[in-house]
Amino acid sequence: MIKPPSHRLVPTKVAALAVGVSEATIRKWVSRGKITRYGAPYRRSEFDIEELTEIALQRRP
Repeated sequence: MIKPPSHRLVPTKVAALAVGVSEATIRKWVSRGKITRYGAPYRRSEFDIEELTEIALQRRP
């Protein structure tokens, strides 16, 4: 798996705000394979803002 450029990565809190869900939901999505988590184990989780944007657009009514 290729890691996106660092300027596209955001922490969990920003990821949750971007999609309009809780941080717990972001963590659930990671465990279910819905989104990709970047970062070393036991370190800060980061997420690709472009991947989050796609999910947010899919969630729109």
